[in-house]
Parts: sequence; structure tokens; C-alpha cells
Amino acid sequence: MLGNNQFAPRLFDSVAAMNQAMINAWNARVDDDNDRVYHLGDIAMNPKAMPTEADVLAILSQLHGQIDFIKGNHDYQARFKFLHKNDPGWHGQPKFLFHSVGTIIKDDHTQFIMTHYPMMLGITKQTLNLHGHIHHSMMPIAEDINVGVDAPERELVPAVAALLGAVP
Repeated sequence: MLGNNQFAPRLFDSVAAMNQAMINAWNARVDDDNDRVYHLGDIAMNPKAMPTEADVLAILSQLHGQIDFIKGNHDYQARFKFLHKNDPGWHGQPKFLFHSVGTIIKDDHTQFIMTHYPMMLGITKQTLNLHGHIHHSMMPIAEDINVGVDAPERELVPAVAALLGAVP
């Protein structure tokens, strides 16, 4: 799935180079002592050489912070069970937490519905659906925000943060 494919451009020389770039970017952004990250599905996939559970654990263990996994269409319960059983821990707590469908975070009178698949919420106020699944595509609905690693919306993050007076 490297190169310019039907899902999203992944312009790396190898899967190992892509994995290391993602680990480096994650760890540059996430504080290992304080941050909790919501991973919105599809933990690991390589159709030509599916990684073993131990390979996936080795990569995930390098990532800073506590991670809440929301099951994607390429994830399966056996992987979640393996990660739960082999959880390396995080400051006396589990490093890995798991959700089969999604979870809701409430902050400053806003609900963030975290799912793998985009949801059609209808007319909403102060409710956003943060999702993955659709790779380098966008939903034509303002309340549905693709936050996947290969989402086109990522290009908008610095501009939105500047409008809100935040640091991206």
C-alpha cells in the first residue's frame, strides 16, 4: 500500500520507513506522561505481509501516552485480546484501552463522538463526529471530521488552530 495508491499517497521507500516516520511524528506531539490518544481504528494492515501480533505490540509500545483503541474494519478482537494480555502498562495503569464501536468525550459543552466510520448525525449543535476509515477522502458535512493519519483535513489543522488562538 506504499506509493500513490487508491487509499492515500504513502510516499515511503518501505513499510519500516513509514512506520518509523509515524512513530517519530506521534512521539514529537504526544507527551508520554500526560496524554491520552484516541486511535480510531485500523491499527495495522499490510495485505502483502500481515504483521504478527508481536510486531504490532512492538510498534505500539514505542508510542507515547495512553491509547484508547476504537475497533476499525481491519481490526479484530483477537488482536485487542493479545494487546490487552501483553499490555506494557503506563504509569501504573493500562497503556491500552479498547472500545468496540466508539466513545464520547465531552468538553466545554461540546460532544465529540469518536468512531471509526463516519456517522450521519443529522442537525446537531455542539456535537462533532471525529472518525477515520475513509483515508484521503472527506465527508461533505461540517460535523464529520476525518482525523485519520492520511486525512485531507489534517492540512487544515494549523489554520483552524490559528483561528481558535491555539497552538497546533
